[in-house]
Amino acid sequence: MANPWSGEVVLVIDGERHVLKLTLGALAELEAGLQAGTLVQLVERFESGAFSTRDVLSLIVAGLRGGGWRGGASDLVSAEIQGGPMGAAKVAAELLARAFMLPDGAA
Repeated sequence: MANPWSGEVVLVIDGERHVLKLTLGALAELEAGLQAGTLVQLVERFESGAFSTRDVLSLIVAGLRGGGWRGGASDLVSAEIQGGPMGAAKVAAELLARAFMLPDGAA
């Protein structure tokens, strides 16, 4: 089970459950790999629904790597992601939101 308060999200890839998390290192790697803007702009794209498949894939890979996975985007080209592209987009958005979310009542 993923711990949402530590920013974790679960994604099933090729029938295997993975815990994704955007650690500081994963966020730095994500930001370095963004071809269009900053993390703030990435958040804005997700909030407005103007994100790309590249954004989704970048977030999924960063989250997987933050969770300990050692692969890269090319390893997911033929992978079966539970929920398909829409499931992946939902997980990516949740992962991004949880990375910057404070627990209820925290300031």
